[in-house]
Amino acid sequence: MERARFAHQVAEKRRLIKQYKLERERQQKLEEEEEIKRLRKELIPKAQLMPYFDRPFVPKRSKKQPTVPREPKFCIPRHKTIK
Repeated sequence: MERARFAHQVAEKRRLIKQYKLERERQQKLEEEEEIKRLRKELIPKAQLMPYFDRPFVPKRSKKQPTVPREPKFCIPRHKTIK
C-alpha cells in the first residue's frame, strides 16, 4: 500500500517536472521569436553615403618621433638567494 502511494507520488512529481520543463521551453521559444522579430525591425538596411572621389587622399606625415629599438634580453635573471 505504501509502495503504491510512493510510486504514485514519484510519478506525479516527474509529470509536474516534465510539464514545467515543457512550459519553460515554450516560453523561452516565444521570447526568442519576439526578440528575432524586434531585431529584424530594427536592423533595416540603410544606404551609406558614397565617398568623395573628387579629392585625392594624401596621407600626412606623422609628427611623432620614430621608436628607438632596444636589444632583447636573452638571459633570465636568477632569483635572489635567501640568506
